Amino acid sequence: MGTVIKSRWTKTTLGDICQIRGGGTPSKAIERYWRGDIPWLSPKDMKTDTVSDSIDHISAEAVDSSATSIIPKGSILMVVRSGILARTIPIAVTGRDLAINQDLKALCPNKEINVEFLYHLLGSKESFLLSRVSRGATVHRLMTEDIRSLEITLPPLPEQRWIVGTLDKAFEGIATAKANAEKNLQNARALFKSSLEEIFCRGAEGWIKRRLGELARINYGYTESASTEKVGPKFLRITDIQDNCVDWDSVPYCRIAEKDFPKYRLEDGDIVFARTGATTGKSFLVVNPPKAIFASYLIRVHLMTEGLLPSFLYLFFQTHSYWDRIYSGVTGSAQGGFNATKLGELIIPFPVSLNEQRSVINRLDELSSETQRLESICQRKLAALDELKKSLLHQAFSGNL
Repeated sequence: MGTVIKSRWTKTTLGDICQIRGGGTPSKAIERYWRGDIPWLSPKDMKTDTVSDSIDHISAEAVDSSATSIIPKGSILMVVRSGILARTIPIAVTGRDLAINQDLKALCPNKEINVEFLYHLLGSKESFLLSRVSRGATVHRLMTEDIRSLEITLPPLPEQRWIVGTLDKAFEGIATAKANAEKNLQNARALFKSSLEEIFCRGAEGWIKRRLGELARINYGYTESASTEKVGPKFLRITDIQDNCVDWDSVPYCRIAEKDFPKYRLEDGDIVFARTGATTGKSFLVVNPPKAIFASYLIRVHLMTEGLLPSFLYLFFQTHSYWDRIYSGVTGSAQGGFNATKLGELIIPFPVSLNEQRSVINRLDELSSETQRLESICQRKLAALDELKKSLLHQAFSGNL
């Protein structure tokens, strides 16, 4: 089989060629239900193209006593209820018999459709299915009827198998190209990091060391509600700092009394830190800011000495040495946190000579620029490969391979 004959394709719906089955959760109060060897999948297990195991396992008794059931090997699993449905719909082929929870649906195909063909077909329909997702505040849902009524055009089984083979071969090449691009991206990032560590480890032997609290004024941010209205200065928050950049046009405003403004005003060369949450320790060097202050979940470091350049200090805050101290100093078990006192106790190594500081800054800036250039190339390549995959899927299921 080396081609397709589109005239032999027939129109149908997923509901006509698949049994669509749901899942459920056995009682958590009955411990023996959760001591079995049957994989029980939820959205967190949907991370590969084929799924055969899960984090949680249940017993046969649990299956019999709940809304879940055994889904046979060779079925398709689809996430239908999750916040992730805002951007993608995870699907996978079952590699063995297993059970699922209520956030998944199983499509058990009949003999008219090849399971790998169905898997690729659903991938080609992702954009349409995403358009059918009902969006809640945190959880989004794809209704069973929207899955059941999805119209498809089905070729005979020999053509299905040929399409699957052609796509698998093409996708294998795409996967290899993506892996190479991602490896190049990792290498570019690693080069900057290794150079940074080499400079600070080698140079620190002849540099002076000072506590940060002796070099800078350190204070917490301002507590107020953000507003989209121009009621005062810009109000920089942790969430406004993305990929080491701030889009000041999108930063909201806030009200602040005139007498309080000088204490919280951001100035060129200030460095702000996330002091809580998943990004604890993340820093950002402020350069030529608009009229702005910073929010309470940030700590600001404002250098009070001319003997240390802000850009050099900011480089230190990217070293392993800094992050080791942050991780060891984090407090609190839920979100974690790092306070101004502990930040002030950090020992900062730096050369006395400003020219030497500038030399380090220039060298690492050049390397950073090259890293960013390579990263941009890699990201464009990855995006192009994703588009190629989408194009192949479209061609395959419109009969144009």
